[in-house]
Amino acid sequence: MRRLTLAAVMLLSACSAGPAPSEVIPRSAPAPQPANASTVTAAPSSTAGPAPSCDATASLRPGPVPPAGQMPVGSNMERILKRGRLIAGVDQNSYLMGFRNSFTGELEGFDVDVARQLAKAIFGDEKKVQFKVVTAAERIGVLQKGDVDVVVRTMTITCDRLKDVDFSQVYYQAGQRVLVRRNSGITGVDSLKDKRVCVASGSTSLNNVVSRVKTTVSVPNWTDCMVMLQQGQTDAISTDDTILAGLAAQDPYTEVVGSRFTEEPYGVGIPKGQEDLVRFVNGVLEQMRVNGVWSGIYWRWLNTLGPAPAPPVARYRD
Repeated sequence: MRRLTLAAVMLLSACSAGPAPSEVIPRSAPAPQPANASTVTAAPSSTAGPAPSCDATASLRPGPVPPAGQMPVGSNMERILKRGRLIAGVDQNSYLMGFRNSFTGELEGFDVDVARQLAKAIFGDEKKVQFKVVTAAERIGVLQKGDVDVVVRTMTITCDRLKDVDFSQVYYQAGQRVLVRRNSGITGVDSLKDKRVCVASGSTSLNNVVSRVKTTVSVPNWTDCMVMLQQGQTDAISTDDTILAGLAAQDPYTEVVGSRFTEEPYGVGIPKGQEDLVRFVNGVLEQMRVNGVWSGIYWRWLNTLGPAPAPPVARYRD
């Protein structure tokens, strides 16, 4: 697997979000931002009690996975089969998880391979999938509008999101950490209290750090954050360790520091009211867990994170 160069990172960001800022920020001056960036200054922590929670990661029990090409009559899977392709929302800017190979032009990564397994289960051909590139902020919207059948894009299952979309069982357990320039002196999230931190809009990462840091800058894609870090316009990037591993692999002058300070369970996003598709996806994920496909995908893309862990344990609410 080829490693993207630093120039490739800069190019990816320029293509996805327009011209990146180039001025180095004096610590005492307001920070220039891209036109599509927004800044949030940390507010005092609320004294209100925690919001009511739900059992977010418990999904519907898997249904049967019929032979490819033989989906149940009237099901959402048959609708997809008749169309001739699965439409999956994915990323193209998260190296290792969902990115565009600069040599072949094809989308690749852990999430992309999961989407291909869903297409293979329906059609018997993993290539019968149409990828729709979406930003983190667009994930729920494209599901609600029916623009995609599923979203497989480092999407953390949360109680708030379950109000708008449904999720599969957990297919990957990530956790939030911090990426910085080497020798920055930053050792983890506790070192960010007076720092400027970049996050992607629409991600759970924003809420996880906004009260912990001096200022957060919100941009559409994680590669936009990388360019800002490289140009000295932000002190750190904080998000899931899977995404940070991809960014660090592209720039040897950066490093991931500190331990996980959140748990980020990824699920396949599915439109509300499509229970049969939720159960089908869970059935495919269960097969991947048992037959070794999940471990093979991990070794292909995420081996730099360490030895392959056991796949997440499935939890069901029925």
